Amino acid sequence: MRSSDRKQGGLSAAVSARPAVRRTLHWLSIAMFVAGVILFAQPFLTNLYADWKQSRLEDELGSASNRKAYREGSLEEGAALTRIVIPKLNVRSVVVEGTSLTALRAGSGHYRSTALPCEPGNSAIAGHRTTYSKPFARVDLLRPGDRIRLETPIGRCVYEVTEQPWVTGPGDGRVLAPMDGAWLTLTTCHPPGSDDVRLIVRARLVGPA
Repeated sequence: MRSSDRKQGGLSAAVSARPAVRRTLHWLSIAMFVAGVILFAQPFLTNLYADWKQSRLEDELGSASNRKAYREGSLEEGAALTRIVIPKLNVRSVVVEGTSLTALRAGSGHYRSTALPCEPGNSAIAGHRTTYSKPFARVDLLRPGDRIRLETPIGRCVYEVTEQPWVTGPGDGRVLAPMDGAWLTLTTCHPPGSDDVRLIVRARLVGPA
């Protein structure tokens, strides 16, 4: 008998002779199966949640209380801030205030340190690319001249993409810095499914909608 055969036989005998080992391997295989199912189903589940959240945010965006809070600058983290519409990509999604993990479960969120939509300065929005309805899944396809519309509780405006999307490091705060004029900056992870770098889209305000 070969040495490898003897080792295999000895291992099988050891496992068969020890119920605790068999139970451990049994539960370990179940845990691995469940983990695989969760990993596979995660995008579906997050999209389902974001779709439900978006329906609530649509009602909230146009409410009288939301308009009042927007004018006063007192919107809380996760509150409906604006609707982003990108005709070329068939995107129509409500953006919330803030970019915490909880807020971004709505799909996209406004960096609180940046200008409000349609106002002077640099208004920056972060969005998911592969989960939570993935509103920024295809922003890499935007090109100079493409339009982006923002609809706030008190008005709406149109931005025009000025340059090709580009990538930068995840810690590059320069893309959020104030700017002369009125600008819109979109940020998302790149490549899809990874957070190695950030994909940036820059657009300039060209007028009211």
